Amino acid sequence: MNKNSIITLCMAFLTTGCASEFSTVLKSTDRDFKYEYAKQCFAQGKFGNAITLLSEVVTAQKGRQNAQESLYMLAMAQYCNRDYEAASATFRKYFQSYPKGDFAEQASFYVGQSLFESMPDPRLDQSSTVGAINAYQNFMDYFPESSLREEAQKRLFILQDNLVMKEYLSAELYYNLGGYFGNINSNTESNYESCIITAENALKTYPYTSLREKFSVLIMKSKFELAQNSSEEKRLERYRDAEDECYGFLNEFPESENCKTAEKFIAKCKKITKD
Repeated sequence: MNKNSIITLCMAFLTTGCASEFSTVLKSTDRDFKYEYAKQCFAQGKFGNAITLLSEVVTAQKGRQNAQESLYMLAMAQYCNRDYEAASATFRKYFQSYPKGDFAEQASFYVGQSLFESMPDPRLDQSSTVGAINAYQNFMDYFPESSLREEAQKRLFILQDNLVMKEYLSAELYYNLGGYFGNINSNTESNYESCIITAENALKTYPYTSLREKFSVLIMKSKFELAQNSSEEKRLERYRDAEDECYGFLNEFPESENCKTAEKFIAKCKKITKD
């Protein structure tokens, strides 16, 4: 038998032995033994095994000395196993059960951290992002002096950027749809108007966003396009509005690469507004 075959057989034996040992523990009726073995699994990074055992014994530990530790360890095992939704729920359960417990501060932080780790793409539903923001804010309210506060604040900025990007992508989509009426809020509202409303609302909600200039460009372009596509009765008013928007853009972003676009729009608007 060659060397590689011997190594393969040894590995197979060890794997089978470990699996057999865990199976034996799982069948045991000794909850304390299971709990100690779960702690061993956690320490060895076998988080799936730890979760299986802790999920079974955590209820039995309620009211006992190890109750807090077992529940917190279950939450942390779920987190390390990347089951972030379950982890967030278990961390929240711990904090609700033991608001002044030994691991209360960490549990409160990891409610938000678990949701942060599952933060979706900006194009998708942002319920977990909003949940993470609320969780971090609650954590900072409960533990204003925590050493984890700075980390929570950094995470909040990232989460808010995700929400802002979702709004920007929505506004951009409205603009790109142009004059089509397949995606509007009412029969009298064009996609350009929807773009303007979405972008302006985003700037009101997030006035210091790093995407402020991009939102402003969309507003400026949409107002100009809206003027060009207006009925005769609204034409003059909307060209004036577009012209004012362009001047406002130049004042706020004098170094922007879009200044030439703003100046070009102003020149075209003046042909209408000067009469």
